[in-house]
Amino acid sequence: MSPPAPPPSACLNCGQPFGQPRPRYCPACAQESNVRPPTLLEFAQQFGGAYLSTEGALWRTLKLLLLRPGELTAQYLAGRRKHYVLPLRLYLTISVLALLVLRLAGGGVVGGLDDPQVLAKLEGKGRNGQIGIVFGRAGFRNGEYFCDNLPGWLCERLRERIDVEPREFLRLARQAGDRLSSNLSALMFVLMPVFAALLWLLYRNRGLRYTEHLVFALHLHAWCFVVLACMQLAWPPLQVAGLLAMPVYTWLALRRVYGGAWGPRLLRALALLGAYAMVAAVVVAAEALAALLV
Repeated sequence: MSPPAPPPSACLNCGQPFGQPRPRYCPACAQESNVRPPTLLEFAQQFGGAYLSTEGALWRTLKLLLLRPGELTAQYLAGRRKHYVLPLRLYLTISVLALLVLRLAGGGVVGGLDDPQVLAKLEGKGRNGQIGIVFGRAGFRNGEYFCDNLPGWLCERLRERIDVEPREFLRLARQAGDRLSSNLSALMFVLMPVFAALLWLLYRNRGLRYTEHLVFALHLHAWCFVVLACMQLAWPPLQVAGLLAMPVYTWLALRRVYGGAWGPRLLRALALLGAYAMVAAVVVAAEALAALLV
């Protein structure tokens, strides 16, 4: 075994020469003077300290996000940002973890479609069923194909895709569902600027820039991802509570960040949620159709 190398005489980071006695940290850049490979325990501590701790920034951020609707955005807009995780970083972290939970939860359901008994029941019921697409629908009723409120070219294309044996249709549906789940993160990135734009239109008299509305959108969608992940526990009371909590949380967050009288605030909230729901339905339906038809 070769003898250990002598400690460097200058800082390996900035080149500052070390005097005597040798300092523990570089007087110029504050890096440790004796740099060595970390142990596994030190590596884990570095990760936990830098990402999970950050002097409690993550926990302070989650506390405000989960328990005080709109307060995290209010703190950011007031300039108090050092002690909290930045909006985009927070959203990306939570959305990635939530999408992983959604993916794992969806895998168990999809796996059951390969059960021969399930296929036998579907085959025995005959060709009945439909696919809803925003304001239209297409499917089979008593063996006859129907297509309502959709363009003719789309009706024909859908008929080509769904006029197959049950096993093949299940494979196509499973493939489309997997693609939609995989693209959910990209869909949310399309919808996020739309939500911020709606806020900008509804609250133009507040004098806020578009990017400040985007901060609110990032925080709100991060909270929604947390709720969606919790709803995957498949406990009906929790799922109902999650669905009811979303509009309530949005209402409370709008009140804290934008203020305003009760009546106009309610009208703005209804307009915001209604317009956003329509845009989201169109975007998701378009992606679902692309996943099914391509």
